[in-house]
Amino acid sequence: MTRIIAGAGGGTTLAAVPGSLTRPTTDRVKEALFSRLDAFGVVADSRVLDLYAGSGALGVESGSRGARTVDLVESDAKASAVCQRNADLINGVVGRKAVTVHRSKVEPFLDRAAPDAAWDLVFLDPPYPLEDGALSAVLQKLAAHLAPGAVVVVERSSRSPEPGWPQGMARFAEKKYGETRLWFAEPSVPDAIAPDDVADAPGPDVPGI
Repeated sequence: MTRIIAGAGGGTTLAAVPGSLTRPTTDRVKEALFSRLDAFGVVADSRVLDLYAGSGALGVESGSRGARTVDLVESDAKASAVCQRNADLINGVVGRKAVTVHRSKVEPFLDRAAPDAAWDLVFLDPPYPLEDGALSAVLQKLAAHLAPGAVVVVERSSRSPEPGWPQGMARFAEKKYGETRLWFAEPSVPDAIAPDDVADAPGPDVPGI
């Protein structure tokens, strides 16, 4: 059982995908993740994209905490139906259609996105069997749709290697929670900035949890 941690729908129990099809983010990890994201200031009034959404728990949590829009992308019929139930729940709580469900595979969804489509916060929790090369290809497509100052969160097994970040995206933090590791990335510094300038620039302020 998972629930909304905080915000307008705080404490509300979410529908779960039956069986072992998905691997839901635990409430412990979700609470720690959103504590960090709130410190970054990237949740409230943000445009959120939840890829491989499963039950949609991360996207719905964002909607509860004041995200402007949330797109849940899930290809499986049972999982996308659960996404819709959870989206309807939080949309009812906040009194508007904040969360939209897209039944689609991730790659074609990104291919169809308008050239000017940009998100401020992106979650990727792909199935563990997804090969590293396939994940890197998705990140490459995503890089073109990140708003300035965006944060990308990739959730993987703690035994998985670091994702292969494409040009235009760079990792700035990571955190391990038992069998789960979270990788945090952001749009990288434009090529127009000289290397010496980059070396002298202060790194991102990454607060602890």
